[in-house]
Amino acid sequence: MSEVGLGVRGDLQPGRYAELGELAERAGFDVLSVFGDLLFQPPLPALLLAAQATRRLRLGPACLNPYTTHPVEIAGQTAVLDHVSGGRAYVGLARGAWLDVLGVPQAHPVDAVRDAALIVRALLAGGAEGHAGRVFRLAPGTRLEQPVLRRSVPLLVGAWGPRMCAMAGEIADELKVGGSASPAMVAVARSRLARDSVGVVLGAVTVVDRDGELARRLARTGVARYVDVVGRLDQAAAIDPELIGRLHDLVAAGDHEAAGRLLPDDLLDRFAFAGTPERVAAQAGAVLAAGARRVEFGPPLSPHGISAGIELLARRILPALRG
Repeated sequence: MSEVGLGVRGDLQPGRYAELGELAERAGFDVLSVFGDLLFQPPLPALLLAAQATRRLRLGPACLNPYTTHPVEIAGQTAVLDHVSGGRAYVGLARGAWLDVLGVPQAHPVDAVRDAALIVRALLAGGAEGHAGRVFRLAPGTRLEQPVLRRSVPLLVGAWGPRMCAMAGEIADELKVGGSASPAMVAVARSRLARDSVGVVLGAVTVVDRDGELARRLARTGVARYVDVVGRLDQAAAIDPELIGRLHDLVAAGDHEAAGRLLPDDLLDRFAFAGTPERVAAQAGAVLAAGARRVEFGPPLSPHGISAGIELLARRILPALRG
């Protein structure tokens, strides 16, 4: 059965996350994700506030990276969120982006994410055998010194590349292709998974408004920094390397608006859900029809604020997706 999720960044006043969680649950969303993008608020406080204000939504970070948050800390955070939410947590792991500004090397990313997932799994399960990984290790006898509600929490891995996707297919419950709104990417991702039981999730910048052109202008600006990261990885699209190079230079200079103007309509539709409610519903419906388990709408959602975006999605798009 397909699901519809909502993703938010850590750029809001902390008190807003309880309100948005309650609004998302009332609107009928299935999942609330908080992004782990560098230099935004960390996901856990926002998720805890949302958990206390909701009863049904599944919640988790999408995604944490093991280079800036050690796997032992990820396990502890996951256990806390699962307790506060009454068993509704998931944990999302990815290699992370923009870590170069910290001077943090990302050596052996596939092994790092695998090690992190296995360490989190072992600690939640209460085992004491340890883990001897290539990047991260856990000494035998190491245990969490905190309450654990569930000994197994669903795992989501964020990935684009074939090796990370293949690894996710071995150990994860879901694979998220973050920054994609392309139905063609569902088939690409599915082809890289060894198990049919692993759900494919596509999530992207979303801007919906009755004024479709206004929505698409705002989406171009919002999506530019993500296309800079994942544009070269989209094997379902032949993107002009010169265009990607120009976009990168503008993003590096902080001119996201000019960078977004470089994106023609067909590329915008690959990396964002943008336009009128009818257009966004058709885009998301195509992603689900292609075999995605979940589509996840990300910020800014609306030219009129995130709450207005949630309400418009609830009124005009969720009913269309659920028929």
